[in-house]
Amino acid sequence: NTSVQTQGPYSGSAGAAAPPFSGTLSFKEAIQRGLAFNLGGIGLDEAVLQARGQSRVSRFTLLPNLTSSVSETVQQTNLRALGIRFSSPIPGFRFPSVVGPYNYFDLRARLTQNIANVTDLKNYRSSQEVVRANEQSLSDAKDLVVMGVGGAYLQVVAAAARVEAERAQVDTAQALFDQASQQRTAGVLALTDLNRSEVQLLTERQRMVSLENDLSKQKINLARLIGIPATDRFEIVGDVPFAAAPALDEEATLKQAYEKRAYLKAAESQVRAATLAHAAARAERLPSLSLSGDYGAIGTNPSQSHGTFSVVGTLSVPIWIGGRTEGDIQQAEAALAQRRAELEDARSRVESDVRNAFLDLRAASQQVEVARRNIEVSKQNLVLTRQRFTAGVSDNVEVVQAQQSVASAELDYIDSVFAHNVAKLTLARAVSGADQNIARFFNIH
Repeated sequence: NTSVQTQGPYSGSAGAAAPPFSGTLSFKEAIQRGLAFNLGGIGLDEAVLQARGQSRVSRFTLLPNLTSSVSETVQQTNLRALGIRFSSPIPGFRFPSVVGPYNYFDLRARLTQNIANVTDLKNYRSSQEVVRANEQSLSDAKDLVVMGVGGAYLQVVAAAARVEAERAQVDTAQALFDQASQQRTAGVLALTDLNRSEVQLLTERQRMVSLENDLSKQKINLARLIGIPATDRFEIVGDVPFAAAPALDEEATLKQAYEKRAYLKAAESQVRAATLAHAAARAERLPSLSLSGDYGAIGTNPSQSHGTFSVVGTLSVPIWIGGRTEGDIQQAEAALAQRRAELEDARSRVESDVRNAFLDLRAASQQVEVARRNIEVSKQNLVLTRQRFTAGVSDNVEVVQAQQSVASAELDYIDSVFAHNVAKLTLARAVSGADQNIARFFNIH
């Protein structure tokens, strides 16, 4: 049986931020609420912000760092402790061994700038690719939210349709039982036939209770995905009837998925990020050039100060840093190999998703047509068997069997329409941009 299940953060929502809801809920409104409040999208939205923050942190080494300071120093110095000794040629006179206390004031600005550091540059570019990967993952998460919420809504629609179909079966079983009771009273029907009608009526009522319970649970599940409290009362707007999917070419759709699927684009960005990180690790062997300088005023007080400055250029040449560079390179190579393998798997997954969606769509379309014809034949057969039973040429065994056939055919039709709608939903997600494809696939305006 076709089903749509959500796991992890996609099975919850930030309900506290969602406004209360009551009344009717359309398919489009459910999707919009899911995109706004589902925890899967919110979590990755925060991950994008974290990645952007990390990228800004990695950029600071490429930009000038400007600081300022002001200080007032009071100091007393022991010259003997510093190894400074003076001998005086004048008898009775000695140089003091302790100088001070004395004070001086210093107001200074300092600037440092990396002129050439390939490692920092590559690491910053790698962090930018990580941001792009997270942004694409967020887009893919939105597609998953549409898939999960849309599937949950369709399950509510199917559950409601089963309840309505079963209600009709209960009415039919009640009518047959009433007819059998009248015939039993008239003495033209055996007690076993009456009991058979009553058993069928009770069975249908039992099914009705089970289906109504399932409908309530499906509505709670949908509410959980879109930020509606379980205690809120809402009804779905109508149903989502069978409608043929837009005419699509499988190979053209697959090509479009390769170009637009956010999941694949995220994997490609991860490979580029790992490639740049590997280049950054190799660049640790290269020299780096930096410049630093300061300018300020120093003196006994601000009014008796004088400007001073210094400028220092530093060329650092790594010779041996304890094997850290080789370790960084090894880690980067392993990460790059893993990202490349994940990219190959992503390509295979995209193709699998598209082709499976087309297979499910074609199979479900055929099932809908067969189920529709089965309902027509089953209902016609039920009418004929009831006529035979009323005419007294047969017992109610055939009537009960015909009624069961109608019920089974109606459930098959409901399941087939649900499977067809889920297949369209899956295809909309497989191509990417599910929130826009939904309108085209389900004729939502």
